[in-house]
Amino acid sequence: MVYPIIIYGDPVLRKKTEDITKDYPELKKLVEDMYETMYAANGVGLAAPQIGKAVRLFVIDSTRMEDEDDPGFKRAFINAEIIEESEEEWKFEEGCLSIPGIREKVERPEEIRIKYLDEDLKPHDDVFDGIAARIIQHEYDHIEGVLFTDHLTAFKKNLIKGKLSALSKGEVDASYAYKVYQKKR
Repeated sequence: MVYPIIIYGDPVLRKKTEDITKDYPELKKLVEDMYETMYAANGVGLAAPQIGKAVRLFVIDSTRMEDEDDPGFKRAFINAEIIEESEEEWKFEEGCLSIPGIREKVERPEEIRIKYLDEDLKPHDDVFDGIAARIIQHEYDHIEGVLFTDHLTAFKKNLIKGKLSALSKGEVDASYAYKVYQKKR
């Protein structure tokens, strides 16, 4: 099932998410649906808040970006916790399915260590670097209620303020299914 992508302005994107319990209903189906939704939107990562679910889950598939230095990877991250970050940082242009039409350079740690469960609820403690670390950090931010635009300088934030406001009002140009938040009156 392909879910609509939640667009900037919806409060679910700002929520700190809840842990997934071992009895979470149809977890494997949700993971499958998230991959399907991500592929339909031509993304490389998708977090549960982006489909309206405030749980600690995100999926990544960077195999389309692979090259000889980085073969890419595909993985689900459940109840993830970044436990170490390198001091070395690098800038790279990021975009977000929930913020279509806006891309900006974001500085992030080069390497991270993260603990998480996979879709079979098996524990992992892994180190990632480069583009893998960047994608993980971007999606991890989503489960913490943080967006990539939060990492921008005040000057850059001011430059995109009008575009963000337009998105939150429903002025969206995206080639995938999306949902704009409607305030209850």
